[in-house]
Amino acid sequence: MQYIRLYSYVISKLEQEIPGHITYHNFQHTLTVLENAVAIAEKENMTEDEKILLKTAALLHDVGFIKNHLNHEMLSCEFAKTHLPDFDYSAKEIVLICEMIMATKLPQTPKNKMSEILCDADLYYLGGEEYELYANQLFEEFKNTGILKTRDAWQRRQIDFMKEHRYFTKSVQEERNRKKNENTTILEEKIKQLPKNLRTAENFQEIFSAVCGIIIAAFALNSFLVPNHFFDGGITGLSLLVHELYHLNLALVIILFNLPLIIISYFTIGSNFAKKTFLSVLFLGIYLWQLPSFHITHDKLIVAVFGGTFLGIGVGMVMRAGAALDGIEVLALYTLKRTSFTITEIILGINIIIFSIAALQFGIETSLYSVLTYFCATRTIDYVVEGIRAYTGVTIISAKSEEIKHQLVNSLGRGITVYKGERGFLPGRYDVSSDCDIIFTVITRLEMRKLKNLISEIDPEAFVFANTIKEASGGIIKTRAKH
Repeated sequence: MQYIRLYSYVISKLEQEIPGHITYHNFQHTLTVLENAVAIAEKENMTEDEKILLKTAALLHDVGFIKNHLNHEMLSCEFAKTHLPDFDYSAKEIVLICEMIMATKLPQTPKNKMSEILCDADLYYLGGEEYELYANQLFEEFKNTGILKTRDAWQRRQIDFMKEHRYFTKSVQEERNRKKNENTTILEEKIKQLPKNLRTAENFQEIFSAVCGIIIAAFALNSFLVPNHFFDGGITGLSLLVHELYHLNLALVIILFNLPLIIISYFTIGSNFAKKTFLSVLFLGIYLWQLPSFHITHDKLIVAVFGGTFLGIGVGMVMRAGAALDGIEVLALYTLKRTSFTITEIILGINIIIFSIAALQFGIETSLYSVLTYFCATRTIDYVVEGIRAYTGVTIISAKSEEIKHQLVNSLGRGITVYKGERGFLPGRYDVSSDCDIIFTVITRLEMRKLKNLISEIDPEAFVFANTIKEASGGIIKTRAKH
């Protein structure tokens, strides 16, 4: 093994060919890992032959960054297999070196002592005084390569990573664990300062969304539904019905009908939701009372479609703020615990009663147009609350699954599930197949184009198919809002 000649060749290559935007995994990092590996090997009583193999693996472990930051461990192994025979390394020795290099891939998976030493040498800085310096370099590299964009996201990711990470060799554990825990604690203290500012921005967004929603809902009621004696479903529809039958003040009726349900929600859902809903309903009543009515049109179809749409926009925006303008869902949840009916069935039953009374008192035509109003409002609420973020399940089958997995997790920030399968079995070549990873992930509708472009750049021949997710729970999927 001609290690000295290999060292000169590789360091020169790293120094000249590592891209400038790679601010952490550069030739200096390789030198540092090499130095750490030698120091740990001395403490772990490795033989001279083992030390040479270890130093070779440390020298080559990030050489793949010359070609690409994606899947660089595999590229480093390809470099080793191509060039090490020229420096008198045997096939067996190259296999051992590649095993060490692949062990450094996160999450680290060392299977022997030499691999454990290289893994510890690679992440030695986590438990050192120099942690912040190296962490900043890595953050800049992640920003340059599009893996992360904000320091907040970086710090949260580092905390999770450092809590899950462990050193493998006894000497490094004794030397570095205490300081690594201190570095983790410092990061946690820094992250505690962020939520105050972030929460202020979130509160402003919620208040803005709720106020806009209340105004739009009040506009829909005052300018479309009330002047034309149209109805909606839920508590709003019941309030409109009572208003038309007994000529009571609509603002007062809406507040009074929602008040008992808000009290129930305080105990069944939570105080925060109840408080937000009470304020939203109260301000809706004030706006209905204070805002002037504009009789925009008496065309029944326009009133049904646009009245329902504007009402849906308003209700949806309030829902996005974490509140409700209609207590029908609370009533359905309360009734659900005492009957065998589903929430949908309960809401449907209440609305059938409302529209049936409307048909008897104001005619079938008005009732049917009111059903159309309710339909438009419901569809619009779905879109406002979750339409832009509608989730799609995507399955990807590709020969370059490793690179695609890396990009999905680090560029799109999505979790993935991997199934083991076989690809091939084409007409005329049925006997030709190969093992592959079948990747499944869940993305938003707006991310679909970005995902397709990302996969196309890596593997234009990848097989990709998507399906809309109708119902899901857990993970990042949010509960569907009902009206």
